[in-house]
Amino acid sequence: MKRRELLAALAAAPLAACTRDNRPRLNVYNWSAYIDPAMLARFGRERGVRIRYGTYESNEEMLAKVMTGNSGWDVVFPTHSRLVPMARAGLLAPLRGTRLPSLGNLDARFRAPVWDPDLRLGVPYMWNATGIVYNRAELHRRGTPEPRDWADLWNPALSGRLTMLDDPEDVIGACLQKLGYPFGSTDAGQLAAAKAEAVRQKPLLRAYINAEVRDQLVAGDVLAAQLWSTTASQAIHAEPKLSFAYPAGGFPLYCDCAAILRESARVELAHEFLEFLLLPDVAAANARVGETATANAAARTGVADPVLYPDDATYQRGTWPTALASVDQRYRDRLWTEIKSA
Repeated sequence: MKRRELLAALAAAPLAACTRDNRPRLNVYNWSAYIDPAMLARFGRERGVRIRYGTYESNEEMLAKVMTGNSGWDVVFPTHSRLVPMARAGLLAPLRGTRLPSLGNLDARFRAPVWDPDLRLGVPYMWNATGIVYNRAELHRRGTPEPRDWADLWNPALSGRLTMLDDPEDVIGACLQKLGYPFGSTDAGQLAAAKAEAVRQKPLLRAYINAEVRDQLVAGDVLAAQLWSTTASQAIHAEPKLSFAYPAGGFPLYCDCAAILRESARVELAHEFLEFLLLPDVAAANARVGETATANAAARTGVADPVLYPDDATYQRGTWPTALASVDQRYRDRLWTEIKSA
């Protein structure tokens, strides 16, 4: 769903020009195309509140707003690895489990996640992984093996029709895992080797590109791409000749979580909103609109998509990245600049 459609839906019930709306207001800041507008309208109707809804495209964009502690937002949706740094910076209000009785609806793997075992920082909302999407039919026609691991993205047969994400964490992480190193390694020697691999791959690449590659995959212009599972699933629904591989040597997992900002003066209402998001029918509707994987097991009835929901054996190969120390992040940023300018 496009942002303008979302805004139009939220504005569908006009008020008289001179009427003052005295209902309480909740300010929600979320990733784009990540919620069903009908569910927002339902929450407002059932709770007698107004929703001010805004969207962002990256964690960095969201953090730039909330770091001031005076952003005006109440609820945000950081990726799991941003929760602890945000809490340390005093940005998050601790969650009260007694106000969230539907936490039991979460999938077992999200009820005590490694990044927040007591669910004090955020409620798991949607999740995804990074892997490889490829044109199965065209690769078969060419006699090129289907990619099964990161190393397969260094195959000269893919030259000019291969893309990697425009994301240092994912690209450097893939290079590290190709070499058998941890995705989040901070070892200078291992990172130097990963940089060398990325530079060696560059002549094969069409581009470093994110979700925009979906249309190129569907059109057949790109044969293989490093891509997030959610975007890959959308491409596969549009073009069944495409397939997705979770790399055999490992891959990163990401979970976006609903969190309450410490600056919020509406903490009780914000808890009500998080509890609302945990309701099975609400979670299912939001996942359908976003075409993504919900962390809510009760919302998954009848859904069997191996791209969005890998089996347990595949899931166990994944790793949940943690936030890097500032000095390590700066070093990676420098490597990324050197890779892109090489």
